[in-house]
Amino acid sequence: MKWLASWAAALAISLLRATCRIRTHHDPRPQLRAEGRSYVYSILHAHQVAITIGAEPGTGAMVSRSADGQIIVPALKIRGCVPVRGSSNRRGRSKGGITALAALVQHVLTGRPAVLAVDGPRGPRNHAFKGIASLSRDSQAVVLNVITIPSRRWILSKTWDRLQIPKPFCTINAYFAEPLEMDPNESLESYRQRIEQSLNQLERTYDPAEAAVPEPIATATPQNARQAA
Repeated sequence: MKWLASWAAALAISLLRATCRIRTHHDPRPQLRAEGRSYVYSILHAHQVAITIGAEPGTGAMVSRSADGQIIVPALKIRGCVPVRGSSNRRGRSKGGITALAALVQHVLTGRPAVLAVDGPRGPRNHAFKGIASLSRDSQAVVLNVITIPSRRWILSKTWDRLQIPKPFCTINAYFAEPLEMDPNESLESYRQRIEQSLNQLERTYDPAEAAVPEPIATATPQNARQAA
């Protein structure tokens, strides 16, 4: 069933790419390419479908090692992307994130871009984890924060990230922030915060309705109550 779902997703991505128009706004990539600068994309997990539809060929993408992560792999390959398996560590258990991040660094050092859903794979939404800052620092690449807003879309409001799926024959608007790079005397945490603030400001500016959706409130448990006390 997972195999069937993965190829169904790949077919859907291909059909959407054939019917959807991609429009970029404030795109710094032509200038960066002219200067020979490497770059990595910083995105929200909610936008991963639209990003895959409009993906730049050769882009490296970190994908979870889970069965659910496998579903997106054929779609990425069809769009000319390079899947790198792994995700952030959870509860002290390694899920290959460090190895995958190192592989992405090597990918970028070959002159190709990479993309990270900075708040994935399980959130919280809009919180950028430090992987994007480490990737930028270690590969000497600038960070391109980008959000994608389809003119018509489905929003899966029950998912933690409010995953967005463009509707056929829509326009996908991709908005870029100013490129970011790490200052020589800056800490990794400070850089991570700047990336997060820039990305979230981008969403507040161009998609205020989604940016204003509050984080889900965790269900109270006796253990949570003891920790709060």
